[in-house]
Amino acid sequence: MPIFALPELKIDNLTAKIPIVQGGMGVGISLSGLAAAVANAGGIGVIATPAIGMDEPDFLRNYREANIRGLQKEIRKAKAATSGLLGVNIMVALSNYTDMVTTAAEEGIDLIFSGAGLPMNLPELVGNAKTKLVPIVSSARSARILITRWRDKYRRLPDAIVVEGPKAGGHLGFKSEEIDHPDYQLEQILPAVLEEVKKAETPEYKIPVIAAGGIYTGADIYYFLQLGAAGVQMGTRFVATLECDAAPEFKEAFIKAGKDDLVQIKSPVGLPGRAIGNSFLERVAAGKTTPFSCVYHCIKTCDYKKSPYCIAQALINAQKGRLNKGFAFAGQNAYRVQEIVSVQELFATLLNEFEVASGLIK
Repeated sequence: MPIFALPELKIDNLTAKIPIVQGGMGVGISLSGLAAAVANAGGIGVIATPAIGMDEPDFLRNYREANIRGLQKEIRKAKAATSGLLGVNIMVALSNYTDMVTTAAEEGIDLIFSGAGLPMNLPELVGNAKTKLVPIVSSARSARILITRWRDKYRRLPDAIVVEGPKAGGHLGFKSEEIDHPDYQLEQILPAVLEEVKKAETPEYKIPVIAAGGIYTGADIYYFLQLGAAGVQMGTRFVATLECDAAPEFKEAFIKAGKDDLVQIKSPVGLPGRAIGNSFLERVAAGKTTPFSCVYHCIKTCDYKKSPYCIAQALINAQKGRLNKGFAFAGQNAYRVQEIVSVQELFATLLNEFEVASGLIK
């Protein structure tokens, strides 16, 4: 393979010196602390929005207002800590999706990343804001549908596209039988998405495609850039950093996890997911339920009347370190995490790994 230096990631008029997007991780795993640190290191830092108002005193009483305030505070804290690029990740499946999009745009966030469903009306919600719009897709077909809709209805194209494969953590955009199937792996779906994007591009307007899902090392970054990606999105690797916004117990779960501890689960929201197995998930698998009354109504697709537990509360518990009452979503490579380092140290490691893989250094 040819030798080349790590390129910048250009999204319209924004430029990240390092082509790494830190994946949005909820609930509360990537907030202003992690996002600002990644932005300061030259990447794009991303704040996750699900239940972002969980520390507001009226969170249980005024879910909508608390989350709006929570997002405002996190964006403002991140902006105060960095002059780098910041984004938010907003799941289409959120019941307060519109609130989160409009609030982020009003706060002047640089980018909105949006998946867990196709963000068909995202351009309409941001209006004339300068925020860049980056949908997350899991297939060429999804990319084609979304590009066609935005072009025909809103006369605009995505500013970039993230294509996420089935090795990612959290909720996955694949059927259970597709997750391990060779035809659905990132290295297979990325070229097809690139072809769809090429059809929509013009000489004046380029749509960078960002590869995501299971990317862990600098060698992985090199590989997917060679396949045509303009950058990569990484989530799991950023959990075990000093700046990650989760409790120490959450980070330790990654360090302690072995390969066999990574499990696929069926989420109450109707999607498969990947997580670190623990006693909580074992109780769920054994048919033991955690009775609850739904006070959040946070996910449109959650059948809370039939759910064995409240996923929002389980993820909040995990973020706070109460893993006996919740669980940690994680990517397929989580078992490779060995230590907690700073974001700057992690970037230095990734850059060194990239240079070795690309042949720049021996």
